[in-house]
Amino acid sequence: MKRLCLCLLCLALLLSGCGGSREAERREQWAGELSARPELSFEAAIRAEYADRTVEYRLAFEEDEEGCTLRVLEPEEIAGVGVRLQPDGAQLRFDGISLDAGPLDRYGLSPVSALPALTRALREGHLESAWQEGGETVWELSSDGELRVQVWLDDELRPLRAELISEGRVAVFVEIEDWE
Repeated sequence: MKRLCLCLLCLALLLSGCGGSREAERREQWAGELSARPELSFEAAIRAEYADRTVEYRLAFEEDEEGCTLRVLEPEEIAGVGVRLQPDGAQLRFDGISLDAGPLDRYGLSPVSALPALTRALREGHLESAWQEGGETVWELSSDGELRVQVWLDDELRPLRAELISEGRVAVFVEIEDWE
């Protein structure tokens, strides 16, 4: 009986490893297809958790061969304002109104940099783990050595939402719409 249990345990471990390998292959193929796309666009509701406050925005993200553009959809006071992100850019300003874009961590993660960080993790991040949750596939990716991203995908592998985890806590929550 002990031998049978041991054999069943070994078989279960082998099969779970194969499933993980298949998921890693599926993720790598998906990331390759995403990287090969000349353009990417989507809208996202962002909630950033600072130590002393929470900020919320709704942004449109567009990326092409020349770079990345963010356009504010909400709050209404600055809707329509857009910016072409620069490596040293950290704040949007328009007519005296400022979109709080200060860093959430010591690595520079901010509400403005969250969507570019998310797309970079989707393309280049290493798959740490994968599982099914409520009919959705969840991938946990590590990116840049400092950022972890958990992304929930539908059955066609379209991203639905994500959590950007930095310094051991979820710093940014993202609800994704109109992924194209």
